[in-house]
Amino acid sequence: MEYDFDTVINRRKYGDIKWNVGEDELPMWVADMDFRSAPEILKALDERLKHGVFGYTSVTDEWYSAYADRWRERYGFIMDKSRLAFCSGVVLSITAAIGALTGKGDGVVLMTPVYNAFFNCIKRNGCRLVENPLRYENGAYSVDFEDLEKKLSDPAVKVLILCNPHNPVGKIWDKETLKKIGSLCKSHGVTVISDEIHCDITRPGMKYTPFCSVSEECAGNCIMCIAPTKTFNLAGLHTAAVYVPDKSLFDKVREKMSENGCDEVNAFAEPAAVAAYKYCGEWADRMCEYVFENRRIAEEAVNAAGAKAIKGDATYLLWIDTGVRGADVSKIIREKTGLYMNSGLSYGAPGDGFVRMNLACPRSVLYDGLDRFARAVKAL
Repeated sequence: MEYDFDTVINRRKYGDIKWNVGEDELPMWVADMDFRSAPEILKALDERLKHGVFGYTSVTDEWYSAYADRWRERYGFIMDKSRLAFCSGVVLSITAAIGALTGKGDGVVLMTPVYNAFFNCIKRNGCRLVENPLRYENGAYSVDFEDLEKKLSDPAVKVLILCNPHNPVGKIWDKETLKKIGSLCKSHGVTVISDEIHCDITRPGMKYTPFCSVSEECAGNCIMCIAPTKTFNLAGLHTAAVYVPDKSLFDKVREKMSENGCDEVNAFAEPAAVAAYKYCGEWADRMCEYVFENRRIAEEAVNAAGAKAIKGDATYLLWIDTGVRGADVSKIIREKTGLYMNSGLSYGAPGDGFVRMNLACPRSVLYDGLDRFARAVKAL
């Protein structure tokens, strides 16, 4: 079936955060897509709308099966549905999980540069940020295990937030890396919260490894946060899930989510997730093909402009090393060309001199953004 990813859709009049910019500005920042969601999802939402009654809602058995079937069929991972719980957002579930596992002043490890919302999750719980900067060598990222073990050995460190695949660097962590992270965390009594929201958005022919699937050691010490929102452009519907194999850990997290009110289901969250995972696999595959062709085009253009595009195998986000340190490069680029990208500084100190570009857009929009970027680099 053919899907349309080329049509430019006007998002300005519906309060979209991404497009709340000046008329002459081009937003390529917030991590949502400029594509319409899959037809099967729109159909499911239309049917729910026509029902006309929007009372208090809970998830059905079909919701549990949709998640479990998706991970079994796509990743060969068997979920225990009794350890799966609805949450209205991955960030909310991470905040709740930290709250369930820590006390004020406890340490939480982040592998920076990393998704900026994690910093707020830590702050909201009164915890202490502990950075484990990734190694950046020859344009590629890897885990600094020596530094990681040093940070994990602090008795006050209780949690590590893993980004798998990693946003913003686009890294798919291999099984051996995940296994080593899991082993170190287990040996030091540190629980892993694994954000796997970008798991479906991978280079065609490549797949991510669910952290829980790596070993029994990983499974027994992990809170896995998942959602259809990035893959199918559903962020505004607030639909996500946590999977926690260990019952004691599951109960703690679920209790905290209930306490925080982030386990309440809106009327459209359930049918959207079910339709996405049951009927929209082909759409997701075609979307990835389109996005990774955008990535190929963008990498070539960014490198030709004199910056360095970090090659990535996951997410629709391009991490760019401008080579300019000690300044908010994204602000300069926006002022000069109207191109609005995320500042690398928001992802931690190792993001100095970097910007993050969202590639999930029609190709005509991409070319406009790349032209603006090239002009900005000349002026830096």
